[in-house]
Amino acid sequence: MPNSFRASNSYLITSESVTEGHPDKLCDQISDAILDAILEKDPHAHVACEVAVAMGVVFVLGEVTCEGYVEIPDVVRRVIREAGYTKREYGFDYETCGILVSLKPQSTDIKAGVDKAIEVRSAAARDAELDKTGAGDQGMMVGFACIETPELMPLPISLAHKLCRRLAQVRKDGTIPYLRPDGKSQVTVEYHLGQPKRVVCVVVGAHHDPGVDRPTIERDIRTHVVDAVIPAHLMTPDTELFVNSAGQFVIGGPVSDTGFTGRKIIVDSYGTVCPHGGGAFSGKDPTKVDRSAAYMARYAAKNVVAAGLADYAQIQVAYTIGKSHPLSLSVETLGTGKVPDTRIEALIRKHFDFRPEAIITHLGLRRPIYRRIAAYGHFGRTDVDLPWEKTDMAETLRREAGI
Repeated sequence: MPNSFRASNSYLITSESVTEGHPDKLCDQISDAILDAILEKDPHAHVACEVAVAMGVVFVLGEVTCEGYVEIPDVVRRVIREAGYTKREYGFDYETCGILVSLKPQSTDIKAGVDKAIEVRSAAARDAELDKTGAGDQGMMVGFACIETPELMPLPISLAHKLCRRLAQVRKDGTIPYLRPDGKSQVTVEYHLGQPKRVVCVVVGAHHDPGVDRPTIERDIRTHVVDAVIPAHLMTPDTELFVNSAGQFVIGGPVSDTGFTGRKIIVDSYGTVCPHGGGAFSGKDPTKVDRSAAYMARYAAKNVVAAGLADYAQIQVAYTIGKSHPLSLSVETLGTGKVPDTRIEALIRKHFDFRPEAIITHLGLRRPIYRRIAAYGHFGRTDVDLPWEKTDMAETLRREAGI
């Protein structure tokens, strides 16, 4: 978290998550399912696919250049079905929704910069293979890790994701049979001298069938969701729980709110504890550094923390379109570094290659791995084997740092 927070004796941090049936997350999953289907046909495809959902209709938009053919409507309906929109009484379902597709090839100007980086065009490349791919856009990416949870994620976003995953689980297994696909969570944690102390309040929005009384919903959510997720030592008699604060949540999903790809970028990353470069992840092939460089920055930050070089590590990297080497790379440990930040930065530059082609190669990003992480966060996942979550460089960093 920011140094200004850590300097305070006590402060609050709040983060939120949403379920796979939330309209925005539905769009993210469709975008990434389309990306996965295209990568199965052509691992070198260029994809920038965005989706919007509204009452009764799905819009698929963007730029795609690939070898092979994908039946886009089939992918869309599969995602909607798996997210839980299977009944017409929800007002939106996979069988009856309309689907409009408007995809065109990637701009030839952008493609030229991606396929042949500035370094190659100017004969400045030192490694023709790893220098060949230029960044797919300009932008800033941030990676973060901290010691607050076993997965080295901030506690508020970790708890928020777990609440939403649990909300989906009890819907699917029938523990709470009246739940519907949409849902949200929000967790506020009080910190004392930089350490999580207690959960101040929990907010849960649970989409449900009509005719279920409020006391029943509150009791079931507390018993089967909140108490099942949040450790008892973080809950106090003063912890507040808000369930469906508006009174009821019968009208939900795309009937209630329009959804768009990329509108939950803070949910996708670290919550509110660090900056975000602004670029969404979903629907983008790995030449788009909005995605691949953010994954690499997380990989580096997690290994720094796992190595014991710092309790908190925030890594920022920036690019310009068409250039393979990043324009900048900086490290901030929020005063928790066991060695100087300049030393950590030097180790990162030595052991983590932030050129797009190097990232893609090292992390194996030209594979259909993206749909599964389009809901419940791209980082800190223990249910999916993600290469950027590995701590295989921690021992090397620890040894070379001399700690």
